[in-house]
Amino acid sequence: MIIMPGNASQTRAEIIRKFLPTSPYVGHLGIQLIDMQPDVATLRLPFADSLITIGTTMHGGAIASLIDTAAMVAAWSDDSVPDNLRGTTVSLTVTYLAPAEHEDIQATARVLQRGRNLVYLDVEVQSVSRKSIARGLVTYKLG
Repeated sequence: MIIMPGNASQTRAEIIRKFLPTSPYVGHLGIQLIDMQPDVATLRLPFADSLITIGTTMHGGAIASLIDTAAMVAAWSDDSVPDNLRGTTVSLTVTYLAPAEHEDIQATARVLQRGRNLVYLDVEVQSVSRKSIARGLVTYKLG
């Protein structure tokens, strides 16, 4: 997480809205924030030839990156003011259900439970045509 001046009284949700578009990796992949509500975030990964593993199939690593990024956004989506701007993925498990073939995909991350520092999340990935692509379970540490 990048520390930006003036974050002292900003909520986590305000911070992540500003951070996401400035992340070099997020920009490289082309990930876009579609919607963010407390404890829920939806992001889109547009199909690009640079994300292909073979034929017209999107690489599993790109899908895992979308899952990880959606979970991070949902973990930071609440209205609390953080003590610091640190956060990291502690655990990421991905189950691939079907190939993502030549179309954009979308991930919706939902907070299952918030602890003192750990946030447990479920992430569902679907193609824009509503085909189930993958499911992720993520543990994210705030602070």
